[in-house]
Amino acid sequence: MQNTTNTFDYHVDKFADIEILRYRVTGFEALSLQQKQLIYHLSEAAQEGRDILFDQHYEHNLCIRRTLEAIYETHNETEKNVEEFNAFEIYLKRVWFSNGIHHHYSTDKLEITCSKEYFTSLLKKVPVSLLPLEKNETIDSFYTKIITLIYNPEIDKKRVNLADNQDLITSSANHFYKNVTQQEAEDFYNGLQDSSDLQPISYGLNSCLVKENGIIKEKTWKLNGMYTAAIEKIIYHLSNAMAFAENSKQKLIIEKLIAFYQTGNLQTFDEYSILWVKDTSSEIDFLNGFIETYGDPLGRKGSWEAIVNFINKEATQRTQTISNHAQWFEKHSPVNEKFKKTSVVGVSAKVITNAMLGGDSYPATPIGINLPNSNWIREVHGSKSVTIDNMMEAYHHAASGNGFNEEFMWSQHECELTEKYGYITDKLHTDLHECVGHGSGKMLDGVSPEALKAYGATIEETRADLFGLYFIADPMMVEIGLLPNMDAYKAEYYRFMLNGLMTQLVRIKLGDTIEESHMRNRQLIANWVFEKGQKQKCIEKRVQNNKTYIIIHDYVALRTLFGELLAEIQRIKSEGDYTAAKYLVEKYAIQIDYSLHKEILERYTALDIAPYKGFVNPTYEQVYNEYGEVIDIVPHYTESYTEQMLRYSKTKSYLPTYN
Repeated sequence: MQNTTNTFDYHVDKFADIEILRYRVTGFEALSLQQKQLIYHLSEAAQEGRDILFDQHYEHNLCIRRTLEAIYETHNETEKNVEEFNAFEIYLKRVWFSNGIHHHYSTDKLEITCSKEYFTSLLKKVPVSLLPLEKNETIDSFYTKIITLIYNPEIDKKRVNLADNQDLITSSANHFYKNVTQQEAEDFYNGLQDSSDLQPISYGLNSCLVKENGIIKEKTWKLNGMYTAAIEKIIYHLSNAMAFAENSKQKLIIEKLIAFYQTGNLQTFDEYSILWVKDTSSEIDFLNGFIETYGDPLGRKGSWEAIVNFINKEATQRTQTISNHAQWFEKHSPVNEKFKKTSVVGVSAKVITNAMLGGDSYPATPIGINLPNSNWIREVHGSKSVTIDNMMEAYHHAASGNGFNEEFMWSQHECELTEKYGYITDKLHTDLHECVGHGSGKMLDGVSPEALKAYGATIEETRADLFGLYFIADPMMVEIGLLPNMDAYKAEYYRFMLNGLMTQLVRIKLGDTIEESHMRNRQLIANWVFEKGQKQKCIEKRVQNNKTYIIIHDYVALRTLFGELLAEIQRIKSEGDYTAAKYLVEKYAIQIDYSLHKEILERYTALDIAPYKGFVNPTYEQVYNEYGEVIDIVPHYTESYTEQMLRYSKTKSYLPTYN
């Protein structure tokens, strides 16, 4: 397959509510052999932690996945060519996509649509030797366990529960905690935290908190600890990558990451994070480790993830322009002066081309990243912000001409505005969100990073989105060459309000509430601004031919409202105001109007568009000369979704079924 826009096929597979795409690693051919080899070995390391994430999501996931795969591979093509097997296969594909039996976005338990009787018949045809039985487990008890876990909707029905007035730990199915309550977990970590420590480590980031024989303790994810078999492989590939490091700084970063995996020491992780954030000269970059904490309702435990990338030099000019004006953005932010940073330190920003996805970034991936998460490191040493350009390119091409705009936008004017400016403003909003949004503002002394508890992730994403929305409409965007004119930002305002008020609901089952933090963030902003803006007559909902539309009458007034909400959200973040955070999230971010939801789902279904998208990775081939020396690395884009998932399960799976 030629690596050109004209012949590259972005579409790979489509099932349930999901479409699988490919992404092009544009510019890989122009890299040096050393850089290609570095990417190759980092990419191998990025694939080795897949089983870790499955187990983090749910302690039975590996057992269930391995059982489902054994069923799939035991049956021949004739047996697969029936409707009920197709339903089984869709369930397996969804489990792969979500890295477990809970939906990747809603975290609700996935529903299997083939009958229990049919599934049982499939299961019992698999040779016992191919099934992941535990020591001393009988085959009958194994059958009962698997069937019950999959078919009983009340058992472990929510991977991450954020509902108010419930024990968030015991009601969540994730494997970050075992046999402990929310109060016990909070007491354990509060006992470790020193409020006077200005450089606190991220307690709990790389461990499972368990209670055994009445004693609460951590099982650390490290070499010779929990997940050691996978971590050993990660270390092996990182060690190989080190030989091809671009410079001494990058080599030291990899060494420090290996040391963290070897010891599990969170002080070492902070040292690694500081080295990583200060390396702004290397063209190749990567993430590998326990990073984002969205999967933990208490916001402590890091899900394993990996991304390997290299800089897109041309596109990075855009983010560097933003980064160069970071102090200007902070100065002109509409928030209270006492919540602003007096000096913005080290906000480095770039646009990257992704080369490999792993763990929590695969198959569904973010389009922007701002790290590290440690507040004190961000304030003292700065942060790194990236926009993943080839992911956004793939999304853009996949959505082209799908009829969405014509169905949901009020008039041809909004469609033309989106067609002309939608792609560039979407990228710019992501840049602002990641580059300066997450890096803006400061916590007041003595405020714990976990003060907002289950609402913290939503408030943080709300803050970053509002920062981007407020400044994308500033004349400075035109002055510094990031937008062509002062009409362009309106495309992003319209898209954001339409999405937050209506169209993101296609990702939610009718009758459910919103659980995922990014979706809550968008609805919170849209609902709050709409409530205030409707009174000011700057925005309205209008029904025409039984279809609801959004009409924006005054974009300038809308910007003022974004600024007002940003000021309040920053105050909540800076002061750790849990009560105010809870009020805003519970009032604006969670509940859904049933009739509007039903309408949106019906309109969207008619378009036959999958609301969720994810990716298969390229494969990299080492090319050798006659002397056995590597002379090139070549990316290939031919592997199917099922082929890739089964290959990873065969060649990148080392953990025991239960950890």
